Amino acid sequence: MSAGQEQRNIRCLVAKVGLDGHDRGAHVIARAFRDAGFEVVYSGLHRAPDEIVQAAVQEDVDVLGISILSGAHNTLVPKIVDGLKEYGAFEDTLILVGGIIPDDDKETLKGMGVAEVFGPGTSMNETIEFVRNNVPER
Repeated sequence: MSAGQEQRNIRCLVAKVGLDGHDRGAHVIARAFRDAGFEVVYSGLHRAPDEIVQAAVQEDVDVLGISILSGAHNTLVPKIVDGLKEYGAFEDTLILVGGIIPDDDKETLKGMGVAEVFGPGTSMNETIEFVRNNVPER
């Protein structure tokens, strides 16, 4: 982490995409990020990919955490990645996905630019350290 990153808070958007109505995990990670000193914005439930892209760009976030349990990750996450690329925000945004994602799909998501996929049982410390060690320099 550069000196500039140490002086400013890491900005995170925790986003719930699609029709998935289970947001307990998103609330838990948002609270953990906040307690770690990150600035956190929560999207709320049932957001469309373009709404998440708009929020990420407008909030100028360093980290986009996408929480998805609906099984639509291979459809919705690429739309978010493509939207960030369209706005020139992809290179400056660490994209994380959390949820129940099959192993084969994890590799597919990483191949399109998702930095890491975190499943149930991942410790908050592991996630926080991953963010601190991988947030893009600005």
